[in-house]
Amino acid sequence: MSEGLARFQDQLQAAGYVAGRDLVSTIDLAVQMRKPLLLEGDAGVGKTEVAKALARHFQCLLIRLQCYEGLDTNAAVYEWNYQRQLLAIKLQESGGQPTATAEDHIFSEAYLLERPLLRAITQAESPVLLVDEIDRADEEFEAYLLELLSDFQISIPELGTVEARSIPYVVLTSNGTRELSDALRRRCLYHYLDYPSFDKELSIVLTHMPDIGQRLAGQIVAYVQGMRKLDLRKRPGIAESLDWAAALMNRKVASLGDDPAAVLDSLACLLKTKEDREVILPEVSERLVARAS
Repeated sequence: MSEGLARFQDQLQAAGYVAGRDLVSTIDLAVQMRKPLLLEGDAGVGKTEVAKALARHFQCLLIRLQCYEGLDTNAAVYEWNYQRQLLAIKLQESGGQPTATAEDHIFSEAYLLERPLLRAITQAESPVLLVDEIDRADEEFEAYLLELLSDFQISIPELGTVEARSIPYVVLTSNGTRELSDALRRRCLYHYLDYPSFDKELSIVLTHMPDIGQRLAGQIVAYVQGMRKLDLRKRPGIAESLDWAAALMNRKVASLGDDPAAVLDSLACLLKTKEDREVILPEVSERLVARAS
């Protein structure tokens, strides 16, 4: 790894994100080239945290667009403040102003509500724009996003074209619930994030919780990684590992083998469905503890 890339890796870790060489290299390319970064992988592997770490690293604004089915321009780009416009019209009518003058007034920036995409390109300094779970939005919105990512400008019929004051650092995440278009993928640098290795996850836990102790941290990671190999509906992600570590520290657990009851009582941090809870019976948990100790 080059000296510059190693320094960037250290900077990301200082911002709270532990990344391997391949991911660091991809993030660095996206930053240098100002290309959107598309991160794909299961829920809980740390995709969203990349954007948060970049915002901390650059000490800039993080603007998040959470995607969902039916997302449209009113929620993602801009919307007119209709209540203020109606009030302004009534006031202007009572003052005898011409209709044309009233229309020019109410369709001005003063009555414009900026949503995440418009807000991202109107910042004086480059923010981090997180387009989270783009696979949940429909194909029509994805097509609209392509234009923004190509030209970094937005057309507002009443105002004209709004060009970017600064180019945001763009991070898109996908859980793979639907196939994204080739056109979107072509515009992005791509990285698939998998669940971390033991050493990487241990480093993540120790970075976020430096007071936990090497022994307990190692047991937690080994237990969670063993759990991920089971037939679960929702495998615990990194965030769940950190939540569980915090819960065990809060209960003063020094070693998983010392307090099996505390382990069972705190599994709500890891198991998020009824079916998965039924899989991790006390005897299954005991086996996971034995292998982790």
